Amino acid sequence: MSELPLPPWRRAAPKRPRAVKAPLTQDQIVDAGLRIVMVEGIEAVSMRRIAAVFDTGASSLYAHVANKDELLQLMFDRICGDVDVPEPEPDRWQEQIKEMARGGHAAMTRYNNIARAALATVPSGPNALRLSEGMLAVMLAGGVPPQVAAWSLDRLFLYIVADAYEASLHLQNLQEGQDSRHYFDTFITQLRDYYSSLPADRFPNIRAHAETLTTGSGDERFAFGLDMIVDGLARYVVS
Repeated sequence: MSELPLPPWRRAAPKRPRAVKAPLTQDQIVDAGLRIVMVEGIEAVSMRRIAAVFDTGASSLYAHVANKDELLQLMFDRICGDVDVPEPEPDRWQEQIKEMARGGHAAMTRYNNIARAALATVPSGPNALRLSEGMLAVMLAGGVPPQVAAWSLDRLFLYIVADAYEASLHLQNLQEGQDSRHYFDTFITQLRDYYSSLPADRFPNIRAHAETLTTGSGDERFAFGLDMIVDGLARYVVS
């Protein structure tokens, strides 16, 4: 059937070029995931949620990320890239290890509970490997035997990740509008009062040292634990 001509009193609608979306990149997907984690936590990250950020379907993400697990690993690896890795200085090897550990801990705590992505797995992205290589190089240059350095790397990493993750769990208890400092002060006060109220005949030491047991900020306690781990390595050093 022939198409009818357009009446002269009507104007043809101009043909508008179809908007072409810029192709997604893996970096954009990782960026979106990290933004979600910062605000809502790792539980809120999903392929569908990320796709919604770009007004597209989840299937369009799979050309760049295999699944959610890979996305979380990519996000964690991005954070590892924020940590400075120095050239080994044998005379300062202990302080250099502590500097990298503090840097890794700070990077993880900046991104809510992202540390959970590193539990029960071995981060193997380029940035995570760069950090592992740097820590190994520093320990070996300081005279730590290879086997000791290898196990120490594993224990150090677990300590950093677990401490950062525990801190994020506390922050999830914040009430809307509540300041984190106020939350921790209240929590510590309640814990101290509880210890002080324990039966003296059953828990004499906890009750007597309730004040001492509840002193120190999270940063101070992390630094103390880091000192214990790293300073303890000194006894393994081969002169």
